[in-house]
Amino acid sequence: MPSQSPFQINIPATDLLTYLFPSSQPASDVTIWIDADDPSNALSPRDLLLWVKRLGAGLQGLGLKKQDVVLLYSHNHIFVPVAYLGISGCGCIFSGCNPAYGVDETVYQIQNTEAKAILVEPSLLPTLLKAASKVKFPKDRIYLFSDKEADTWDHGVRDWRSFLPSASEAHAWNWVSLDARQSRTTIAALNYSSGTTGLPKGVMISHQNVIANVEQSIYMRNLEQPYQPDSRPQERWLGFLPLYHAYGQLWSIVAAARTLSPCYFMRSFNYVKFLENIQKHRVTHIQTAPPVLVMLAKRPETKEYDLSSLKNILCGAAPLSKELQNEVSTKCDLKVVQTWGMTEVTCSCLHVPGGRDDRSGSVGYIDPNATIKLIDDEGKEVNPGERGEIHVKGPNVCLGYWRNAQATRESFDEDGFLKTGDIAITDRNGLYWIVDRKKELIKVKGFQVAPAELEALLLEHEHVADAAVCALQLEYEELPRAYIVLKSEHREASTEWDIERWMSDRVAKHKQLSGGVVFIQEVPKSPSGKIQRKVLREWAKEDAQGWNKKKEGAKL
Repeated sequence: MPSQSPFQINIPATDLLTYLFPSSQPASDVTIWIDADDPSNALSPRDLLLWVKRLGAGLQGLGLKKQDVVLLYSHNHIFVPVAYLGISGCGCIFSGCNPAYGVDETVYQIQNTEAKAILVEPSLLPTLLKAASKVKFPKDRIYLFSDKEADTWDHGVRDWRSFLPSASEAHAWNWVSLDARQSRTTIAALNYSSGTTGLPKGVMISHQNVIANVEQSIYMRNLEQPYQPDSRPQERWLGFLPLYHAYGQLWSIVAAARTLSPCYFMRSFNYVKFLENIQKHRVTHIQTAPPVLVMLAKRPETKEYDLSSLKNILCGAAPLSKELQNEVSTKCDLKVVQTWGMTEVTCSCLHVPGGRDDRSGSVGYIDPNATIKLIDDEGKEVNPGERGEIHVKGPNVCLGYWRNAQATRESFDEDGFLKTGDIAITDRNGLYWIVDRKKELIKVKGFQVAPAELEALLLEHEHVADAAVCALQLEYEELPRAYIVLKSEHREASTEWDIERWMSDRVAKHKQLSGGVVFIQEVPKSPSGKIQRKVLREWAKEDAQGWNKKKEGAKL
């Protein structure tokens, strides 16, 4: 039988703005979204709500209709929450584009979303304009978007404030309110996730999905915490997770607003600045992925900063070994709390309770109101202690894939459970451990990379006859590695470095072939023509041993 969460909670069935700003209480004046470099640059919920109203009314004034997509192409800053909530609040759909994307990747998201307007950070405008030109996206629907007002137009592009009504006019604007059914079916965000084949797919996240996952996550965060007779101690968060991504949106925007937790925003991640900000702002809690824990454990800079304020690290987005978890817990004298999730479950669906000092490597219990079953290769449910793919159902599970009915059908079973591709075991107490991945995704610094996407791009290279990509699994990270067959007439003309450099000009940093390129005679394939991924994994396993020996030799 599927395992239901032992916890059940009430989840408001409404829209995001009504959830965060109920009419029964005034918006808070406490500063929540704070520029880590300049704390005077900050927004309170009251400030944010006024900007949200102005943006929502402004987008409607541009003629945008319900469920039109507005694309945001920006690094982190304190007005990104305004975009996220203003776009969804007026009934449109927010979609964040990775600021590391190149022209072709940006073109794909513009086309796939069929965006009706684009907000772009000024530093990213040259890339965006090249992408927009390729698809003939109208320049008068592109707006500069930052936390500082632009005095002049750049390349004929206006500042986003140019289409906003005045503050006094915006006060009278009412956001699009949703009833219970509409909350479940109205898309708030379109977040892109790499599937096992082809290009990234837009994951449709409803208002109810976001509200449910915030409520679930906050409940698990508070579970088993020490009793506080007066109130919960004030937390301070560091918002370095990218806000175009589900993880950052959930915690640094919506959960921060719901819990009134001050969140210091970093525009992008830099490890030394990360440490400086924890020390300077006395940060107590961070949400992160395993690569940051590797840095905390291994980088020499760690010991140069006072991290004593840090009490809790929530870690998800990629597998975390219990050895690394416990090394950081001991070294930094704090709790490392694991979670498991994916874009398709809004953000997460398993948590270790926030008050527990778990050292087992578990990813915790099922979130409230959700159900999980573990399924073996024959389609049967497994017993405790046996491996099975996670199938999950709950109020946080996405609506499906944007304009891709086939992918949606293939990703859900006949009972409506999402087939996640992650392999887990559970014990009789209801704790889960991730033990493998069924999908061929490569996890690079917490981001998903689909081998098929890189393979398709490599085949566009004029010297490449065939290509296969897999993960080079090192001690604490995975790197994309390509095995390439060159066309016979070009075997003397190309080098591995040529291919790596060609790819680096076309993809975001996390998709680059940082695991190297290997020239081979033939890509291993089955009689039906499918790449034999198991053979690739064996090759990469052997190659990883050589890679580690080289690193050890370099240290000596």
